[in-house]
Amino acid sequence: MKPTQAVLSLLGEFKKFALKGSVVDLAIGVIIGAAFGKIVDSLVKNILMPAIGLLIPGEGTYLTWKVTVLGSDIPYGLFLGDVLNFLIVAFALFIFIVKFLGLIMRTKKQEAVAPPPPPAPTKDQELLTEIRDLLRAK
Repeated sequence: MKPTQAVLSLLGEFKKFALKGSVVDLAIGVIIGAAFGKIVDSLVKNILMPAIGLLIPGEGTYLTWKVTVLGSDIPYGLFLGDVLNFLIVAFALFIFIVKFLGLIMRTKKQEAVAPPPPPAPTKDQELLTEIRDLLRAK
């Protein structure tokens, strides 16, 4: 095989792989997930944690909450913000995966289990049914 044919073959295989539906769907999911993560991060940093800071008495914002142990500062406010961020993302994933996709999977499973309706009778079968019904009536 010539080097140019090998390269073209490799590019063809890559194109087939990259444009497969599952790879494109995965890429879209990653992009949407990253955008969702930024939105949740902004929600936590700019709305929820400052609101929590209003409820908890103290100086400064949650960014300055820290404990000093043996001369070292431990910024627990940042940690609490990250924990809250994780909990929101985990809850959103739970709702989407367990509830939304679970409902779709259960619906598809029920459709798959339901037996298909019987086929419509043929002309011959209809004629035989009519003859049978006439004979019964006599």
